[in-house]
Amino acid sequence: MGNIDWADELSAAVTVCDLKGIVVYMNKVAIKQFQKYGGERLIGNSLIECHPEPSRSKLLKMLAEPTENIYTTEKNGVKKVIAQKPWMKDGVFSGIIEISFVLPNDMLHHKRSN
Repeated sequence: MGNIDWADELSAAVTVCDLKGIVVYMNKVAIKQFQKYGGERLIGNSLIECHPEPSRSKLLKMLAEPTENIYTTEKNGVKKVIAQKPWMKDGVFSGIIEISFVLPNDMLHHKRSN
């Protein structure tokens, strides 16, 4: 996938799939996060098969046209942000990048005006 070394040091899970939904990259955090599902062995496999409905249909729609999906989730008291965005390679829609990271319980929120 080229030089994306910065993603290996990021304290967030980064997973990239191509337009067919095949995982082409996972950083160290993503590999650890998805270890019980195969970890690094997920590279080269379909993300579509890993997702139940309605997530599967959402993923297929995102692979058909470059759209994004951003949400928060909570599991076992841990809150995360999930950002799924189009992966553009040389200006061409090439798949989806998912970045997920934990939200601290004491996270500040600032409202800014102009």
